[in-house]
Amino acid sequence: QATHRIRNRSPFISPASPPWHHYFSLLATFPPVSLESMASKSAVTPKEKEEPSSMADVYNHELTPLQKHVAFFDRNKDGVIHPSETYEGFRAIGCGVALSAFSAVFINGLLGPKTIPENMKVGAFKFPIYVKNIHKGKHGSDSGVYDANGRFVPEKFEEIFKKHAHTRPDALTGKELNELLQANREPNDLKGRVGGFTEWKVLYSLCKDKEGFLHKETVRAVYDGSLFVKLEQERKQAKESAKKK
Repeated sequence: QATHRIRNRSPFISPASPPWHHYFSLLATFPPVSLESMASKSAVTPKEKEEPSSMADVYNHELTPLQKHVAFFDRNKDGVIHPSETYEGFRAIGCGVALSAFSAVFINGLLGPKTIPENMKVGAFKFPIYVKNIHKGKHGSDSGVYDANGRFVPEKFEEIFKKHAHTRPDALTGKELNELLQANREPNDLKGRVGGFTEWKVLYSLCKDKEGFLHKETVRAVYDGSLFVKLEQERKQAKESAKKK
C-alpha cells in the first residue's frame, strides 16, 4: 500500500472544536508550572539519583507498543520523560509553542504521578513519566487499542475503521474522527476525554492529506511511535532543503 506523505500543518485546533474553557478549567487542577521549571532537569533529589540506571534498563528489553509510543519523547533515553522532553518532542514533530507547552503540562501532570515506581520520592512539580510503567498511566475514554499491559490489540484497531470510516474504508475524515471521539467518551471522565481529544486532533491536524483524510497506515504508525520519528525526520529534511535554497 502506497505511503502517503505527511503534511506539516498548523497544530492548533479549530475554534469550531468543543469549548476550550473546559480544558483550561481542567489545567487549573494541576499545580502551576513555569516554562523555566520545565526547561530545567538538573535539580534532582538524592533519591532520584539512585534510580536512573534501573529506569534506563527498560530499553534493554523488548518494549511494548505503548512503551514504543512514548519512547520518542524520552529524548535522552534514560527511561524518564520530563515535561521539558515532552515539550521538545512536540516541537520536533511540528507543534507550535503554545500547544507543546500545554501538552507538556497536561500529559506529564496527568500521567506522571501514575507511573512513579513504588517507594520512589519525586520532587514537587517535576511530573516525570516513567517509560517502564507507562501502562499504569492509560487514560479512559480511549479506543482500547492498547490493553491494560500496553500491548496492541489488532481487533480494536480494526474496529476504529469498521465503525467510523464511512467515506473510505482506510481513512477518517474530520467528521468521522469527531464521531469516534464521541463514541469513546466515558461518563464523568473529563481528563480522559481531554486526553483523547488532544491526541486525535493533533494527529489529524498534522497528518491529514490534501483532501482531509487521516489514513489508516498513519494511525497505525502512531501506536508504535514510528510516526513521530518520521515526522521529525521530515521536518529536519525540510529545514536543510530550505537552507540550501
